[in-house]
Amino acid sequence: MKAPAPAPVVAAGALVWRVRTGRLQVALVHRPRYRDWSWPKGKLDPGEIAPVAAVREVEEETGMAVVLGIPLPGLEYRLSDGRRKLVHYWAARQGGRGDEAPLGARPPVAHADRAEIDLWEWFDVGDAARRLTRGADRRPLDALVEAHERGRLSTRSLVVARHGQARKRSLWGGDEEDRPLTGLGLRQAVAAVPVLAAFGVGRVVTSRWERCAASVAPYATAAGVRPEVADGLTEAKHDESPAHVGAIVQELLVDPRDAVLCTHRPVMPTVLDVLAEHSRRQVADALPEKNPFLAPAELLVAHRGETPRGVRVLAVERHPSPATPD
Repeated sequence: MKAPAPAPVVAAGALVWRVRTGRLQVALVHRPRYRDWSWPKGKLDPGEIAPVAAVREVEEETGMAVVLGIPLPGLEYRLSDGRRKLVHYWAARQGGRGDEAPLGARPPVAHADRAEIDLWEWFDVGDAARRLTRGADRRPLDALVEAHERGRLSTRSLVVARHGQARKRSLWGGDEEDRPLTGLGLRQAVAAVPVLAAFGVGRVVTSRWERCAASVAPYATAAGVRPEVADGLTEAKHDESPAHVGAIVQELLVDPRDAVLCTHRPVMPTVLDVLAEHSRRQVADALPEKNPFLAPAELLVAHRGETPRGVRVLAVERHPSPATPD
């Protein structure tokens, strides 16, 4: 009987970028052990998901607290022991003014030992392509440069969240609007904190109903922001006026702040329709189409940016909750 293949090693990192005197620059790190230049990256900690690992690794290796932008092509290769290694990458900008909330929601990060990373530097992208030791590392760089040239690199996130697992209707004797999260749902709410922080969320908008409000409460507390409660995002108000939900999503799309919107499964089709109306065809085709659209506590990150046609959704990604059942 053939032995099962070993689990892949999963890592994450980011291409941190900036524009100086009209030139696109990126940050590279130097690893003295391998005497190479590469992107800041590292393996996921147990229970950690890739975007959280990406921002942690960048801060460990460069000291920069960053906010993730669009996802970039990842890499896959074989290690010397035969295992596959998967590396996920994002474009990222250095956190600054206006990012106090998400940066405050993150735990302190210890810097990497100098035996692991002894220096990092900014390079113009052409110089970075020549300085990278591994040729494969140019793949995410090429995608980043292309996004910049097309005006699709500078983005903000609108995170659409379905509330965490709630008590079943059949087991709840109270009002529907008060139906609470289960123990798993509460853990899912806590697990969402570092994910929302990784994408820079500074504005929290939620349905009034308890299971939504409780799903974003841990992040709002950690980030020090007051949630905005929107009656229109409840199931009942959505049934009365889907257009009201559409207006809420429209307003969030044009708001320059990174934001999260938490609502219910029956409301998702209207939210997704508005995103699709403001997306390129390829992006619209990547949006969920079938009920239940998102699993409980799953996050859909819509990366939006200014274009000649106005604000458009330029990329989307989905992240299930890392919280596990008892």
